[in-house]
Amino acid sequence: MEVLGGTTIFLLVCISCLLFAAWRSRSQKGKEPPGPTAFPIVGNLLQINPWNLPESMKELSKKYGPVFTVHLGPQKVVVLYGYDVVKEALIDQGDDFSGRGTLPLIKKLFQGTGIVTSNGETWRQLRRFALTTLRDFGMGKKGIEERIQEEAHFLVERLKNTHERPLDPSSFLIHAVSNIICSIVFGDRFDYEDKGFLDLIDWIEENNRLQASIQTQLYNFFPTVMDYLPGPHQTLIKNFEKVDKFTTDIVMEHQKTLDPTCPRDFIDSFLNKMEQEKGNHDSKFTVETLSRTTLDLFLAGTGTTSITLRFAVLILHKYPEIVEKMQKEIDSVIGRDRSPRMSDRSQMPFTDAVIHEVQRYIDFLPINVPHSVIRDTKFRDYFIPKDTLIFPMLSSVLHDSKEFPNPEKFDPGHFLNANGTFKKSDYFMPFSAGKRVCAGEGLARMEIFIFLTSILQNFTLKPTVDHKDIDITPIITSLANMPRSYEISFVPR
Repeated sequence: MEVLGGTTIFLLVCISCLLFAAWRSRSQKGKEPPGPTAFPIVGNLLQINPWNLPESMKELSKKYGPVFTVHLGPQKVVVLYGYDVVKEALIDQGDDFSGRGTLPLIKKLFQGTGIVTSNGETWRQLRRFALTTLRDFGMGKKGIEERIQEEAHFLVERLKNTHERPLDPSSFLIHAVSNIICSIVFGDRFDYEDKGFLDLIDWIEENNRLQASIQTQLYNFFPTVMDYLPGPHQTLIKNFEKVDKFTTDIVMEHQKTLDPTCPRDFIDSFLNKMEQEKGNHDSKFTVETLSRTTLDLFLAGTGTTSITLRFAVLILHKYPEIVEKMQKEIDSVIGRDRSPRMSDRSQMPFTDAVIHEVQRYIDFLPINVPHSVIRDTKFRDYFIPKDTLIFPMLSSVLHDSKEFPNPEKFDPGHFLNANGTFKKSDYFMPFSAGKRVCAGEGLARMEIFIFLTSILQNFTLKPTVDHKDIDITPIITSLANMPRSYEISFVPR
């Protein structure tokens, strides 16, 4: 008994010393951001609204300040709320906050091997290669502008063929936008009647809807449990696997038909890079990273822009007076006989303001794509341990009431000076900011401007319900804000 008692005392002393050492080490490093007391397993889910995280984070910021900690289930997250702290983290301390933190659903789908979800040297090399190669194939240059103009022409003709029938324009917009990134990554566009591509669009559209389901949103809090439960989240995962297979099959076909001396597109260039690094056992250029990077580029180049355009059409057909003013500007600067081009934008301040306001109002990624700190980090008065998940809340920037009076109202005046000229704002960061800023921002801006002005150049937007009954408020999900379903008639001007 005495031996047992001595052993017990010794173990207790050792444990106490370890706990004291851990506490002393942590206290020397600094205090972590405050936040509500977390419960085991569920974290703070009983104290927040998991179906509307942006609103919950807004309320918590009022109590705990612009930097605070919240637990989503067992996952600890440091939230940055407000322009000053978001800018300070992503730009002023951009390297510290350059890691990609992933929510469970993102991790399940993307597996951390492409550009969007990778970290460290893998991310740096893949991003650098992608940016260089995409520029080589026209992104940001005159060539890609001409492709967008050509695709806008196809879109207009397709809308004319609807003969003013009411319709949901989602699939048309997805197809048009997707064809731009496809021409760069896959080397070709897809015909509007291509059966395989129409199936692909159906899977993407269905997944956009499934994001809003309760089960899909719960997956980010309890992934282990949700993996075993049936529901819409399982359909979303299966649809994603089908999209993944679509891109993987194209990669495999490129491997069979590759001519190293004449790369046709991004995939061929990546395959050439793989061959160059064949003897490098630490190479980041593998078939797996090629497939995932291709998928990243395809989804990022398709989803964000097409959803923004869907939102834009939804919002504009509620406000015919805004459309009328845009069309006067379009007719004055562009006319009816030529395609819009990016050089027109500087002469169209109202149209430019409307487009910026659409992106601000819809707040597409309210919590941003999560970041993480790549090392133990001192931020303001706090200590943030390495690998901590970070939510730099874009909604807190885009809906800042000091910069944008009455931010919940759609108002192009947020981006106009008193004399009607365009007004820039540092708070406009729908593509995020810093080292993880969206690689396709320039392409997205070009697509949104040319596609939207082409539509308004050729059509009047006719709603199927009274203007005042059109609901433009986004459907909030744990990953992105989505537009509500609607139908509209495109009446030739």
